[in-house]
Amino acid sequence: MPSLGSWTLLVLTVVAAIVAVELLRRLLKSRRVNGRFSLAGPLVERCTWPGFATAGVVAFNTVYVPGMTGNTGADGRPVPGPSGNAIEQVVTLLLIACVAWLVIQAAYAVTDVVLERLGTVEGEGNRRARRIRTQIALVRRVAAAVIIIVAMGAMLFSFPAVRALGAGLLASAGIAGVVAGIAAQSTLSNLIAGLQLAFSDAIRLDDAVVVDGEWGRIEELTLTYVVVRLWDERRLILPVSYFTTNPFENWTRYESRVIGHVLLYVDWSVPVDELRTELYRRLRDHPLWDQKDWSVQVTGVQPNGLVELRALMSASDAPSVWDLKCDMREHLVAYVREKYPEALPRLRVEETAFPGGPERTGTRPGAGLLGGPRTPYPDDVAGSQPDGGPPPKADADADAGPAR
Repeated sequence: MPSLGSWTLLVLTVVAAIVAVELLRRLLKSRRVNGRFSLAGPLVERCTWPGFATAGVVAFNTVYVPGMTGNTGADGRPVPGPSGNAIEQVVTLLLIACVAWLVIQAAYAVTDVVLERLGTVEGEGNRRARRIRTQIALVRRVAAAVIIIVAMGAMLFSFPAVRALGAGLLASAGIAGVVAGIAAQSTLSNLIAGLQLAFSDAIRLDDAVVVDGEWGRIEELTLTYVVVRLWDERRLILPVSYFTTNPFENWTRYESRVIGHVLLYVDWSVPVDELRTELYRRLRDHPLWDQKDWSVQVTGVQPNGLVELRALMSASDAPSVWDLKCDMREHLVAYVREKYPEALPRLRVEETAFPGGPERTGTRPGAGLLGGPRTPYPDDVAGSQPDGGPPPKADADADAGPAR
C-alpha cells in the first residue's frame, strides 16, 4: 500500500492551493487594489468559487498518482488498480469542467466592467452605447455556449471507447448534422435571429418599443427570447424570431427624443391664439420640455360640430413626453374652463319645419310628422287645468239649486 506521506502531501497541496486562491481574493478585495483596478471587484464576485474548485482539482491532479490506491509491485513501486483508473478519469472530467467554468466566469467579469461603463453613458452617445451593450451581451452568451460545447466534447474524448469511435462519428457527421439541424430548427433560427438583431442594430437593450400594441422597453435580449418590460411592470416574453418576422415600433432607434400630441374638442368660439400663447407660456416653465418643438393647430371639425385642436410638444424620451402630455392636457382643460367657459363643448339642435307639417303652437312635438292625427296639448282643451289635467267637474250641489 502507498505510504501515508503520499496522502498527506496530496492533502497539504490541495489545501495550499485553496489558501493561495483565498489570499488572492482578499488582495483583490482590498481597498488599495479594488479602488485602483475596476476589474478586481467583478473578478472576485464571479471567479471566487470557480477559482477554489479549479485550484483544488489542479493541485489534486498534479500530486495524485494512479497507483496510490493500488498495490505495490515486486520492485516496491505502486501498481495502478481499477479504482485508481476510475479516480483519474473522474479527476480529468472535473478538471475540464472547472477550467471551463472559470474561463466563462472570467469572461463575464471582464465584460461586466465594459457593460457597467456603457450603462452610464448619457446624451448623444447613449444610442451607440446601448448598441454595443446589446452586442457584447449576445457575443458573450455565444462564447459561453461554445466553451461548454468544447468542454463536453473534451470530456467525451477522454474516454478511450469514445476515441475509438471517433472515426466512425466523423464519417457520419454529415447525416447527424442534417438530423440535428431538422430537430433543432426553431432553436437555430432563434440563434441566428438573435445575432441578426444584435449586429443589424434593429433593437438594443433599453430601447422603447411598441410590440403587439404594448409599449415597453427591451429589458433582456438572449439568444432565444426577448424580454420587454411593459409600462405597468409586466414582462412580455417573445421569441427572438418574432422581431425578424413581424413589424414593431422602435421609438429610440436613432434617438430617444419623441414628439407627443394632445387633442382637444371645443366649441367654435374657442380663441385659438390665446390657447397657443398659454401653451407656450406653460411649456417654457416645464422641466420636461426639451425647448424644441411645440405648436397648436386646428386639425379638423367633427361631425357633431366640435372643433379639433392638436397641441404638439417634444421631450427627451417617451416617459417624459407621456408626463408632459398629461400635464399640458390638464392645464389646457383648466384654462378653457376658467377663462373661456363659453368655448366648452356643446351640441346645437336646430328645429326644422317639415313641409305640410303641423303648426308649432297647439300641437304636440312630432305629431303629424308621419301622417297621423294631430294631438292637441292638454292646455289647449277648453277648461283644462294648468298641469294638463281634465277640466274640473261642476259642483252637483250648485246645479241642484238651494236646498229646501
